Amino acid sequence: MRRNPKVVAGVVIIAVFVLMAVAGPFVVEAFGLSATRLDTANPLLAPSARHPLGTTMMGEDVLAQLVVGTRTSLLVGLVAGTIAVTLAVLVGVTGAYLGGKADAVLTTLTNVFLVMPGLPLLIIVASYVRGRGGWLLVALIIGLTAWPWGARQKRAQTLSLRNRDFVMAAELSGESKWRIIAFELIPNLLPLISTGYLGAVIASIFADAGLSFIGLGNINITSWGSMLYWSNNQQALVQGAWWWFVPPGACIALLGTAAGLINFGIDELTNPRLRVAK
Repeated sequence: MRRNPKVVAGVVIIAVFVLMAVAGPFVVEAFGLSATRLDTANPLLAPSARHPLGTTMMGEDVLAQLVVGTRTSLLVGLVAGTIAVTLAVLVGVTGAYLGGKADAVLTTLTNVFLVMPGLPLLIIVASYVRGRGGWLLVALIIGLTAWPWGARQKRAQTLSLRNRDFVMAAELSGESKWRIIAFELIPNLLPLISTGYLGAVIASIFADAGLSFIGLGNINITSWGSMLYWSNNQQALVQGAWWWFVPPGACIALLGTAAGLINFGIDELTNPRLRVAK
């Protein structure tokens, strides 16, 4: 993987965002910048030495908001992605391997969620709980509505693995079903799970930004989505304040590009048909 330029580029980009999320708020605070301090005497200032990314309508520093919002958006993506992938693995892999009534029940549950329109369901739930919780509640909502497609994909792959020789050997040696799932099937599904996890994280960040943009997220918490909401609400585009909405949009796009590069790179390494002959 270290020799694959796509994977390396994607990992570097994500590492930069993680570093920004972990250390960024302390750095901007050390330079006297604040994501919440109002400075109504300096509204909509263009980028300058004092404010590298300008200010908002209320005089808040855009760079400080971008850095603080990185932590919130990444936390939402990581938690929601973890919930979605965990449910997808539990439902898809378990049902496919156990078979019988367990598979029928879990498949029916998956199909019920699949026929429900995901985005409208997410909007309805988010609008009902709007303003009643922080970023964790938003992550829970996204994660609990984003697992069905991943479960269907992992079920299909598990069906092709459960009759392989190594699984049959483990069964004949007396291994329990849960141990076979944990130590035989899931390790062989790791490439699929890892790419699914990256996709779930990025999709969750997109969903969080989308919910905040239309006012259904918690817009009082600084995130990339809330930045887009307030810039749109205050007509930043009309006023030419590009520095207010371009940075969060660019960060979302760049993070999605990084995940795509990693997924393409992993696919090239794990798919024999895509491997380049040496």
